[in-house]
Amino acid sequence: MPDRDFIVFDDIDKYGSETYERTYEFAVSELDRIDLAAIGPVSLVATASKGDLAAEYLADGSTTFTGDLTCSRCVEPFPFANSSEFHLRFRPRPAVLTENEVEITPDELDIEFYTERLIPLRELAAEQVQLSIPMKPLCTESCLGLCPQCGANRNLESCSCQSAAGDERWGALAGIRAELAKKNEQ
Repeated sequence: MPDRDFIVFDDIDKYGSETYERTYEFAVSELDRIDLAAIGPVSLVATASKGDLAAEYLADGSTTFTGDLTCSRCVEPFPFANSSEFHLRFRPRPAVLTENEVEITPDELDIEFYTERLIPLRELAAEQVQLSIPMKPLCTESCLGLCPQCGANRNLESCSCQSAAGDERWGALAGIRAELAKKNEQ
């Protein structure tokens, strides 16, 4: 098992498949996710090998981590544990007509394009963490969230605020339906 923190494609060409097992510590600020409150060590296990195409390489593995996410509805932290697998194909970045623009077909969504012949394992682990965090994390599916008027956490306490039947911003349009109905009757 290689003891460096990179998948080196030249080594795979020379020695064959390689397996990596690493654990990385990340600061919450490194991952730049507002909904991530805390994160524990991230374990990465990956096997890298040559692909079927010239200069194509495959990486199959998994990441495991625990942390605390902030609920999108009630803004309270809650524990989150994740274990997920990944299957990636690495191919050389194609020549492009305009700088930094590459057209990707639907079949190429699991492909990462490389310019250097090595992949940092730490960056791969961080990417997998980013992909594992839900877009809108919820502490529970039935979370009631915060009262839009007083800010009370409706999971913990009830408030006496009146719920608006409709959104006030649409108030100017309230009479239009009746006016249109009158015009159509004429």
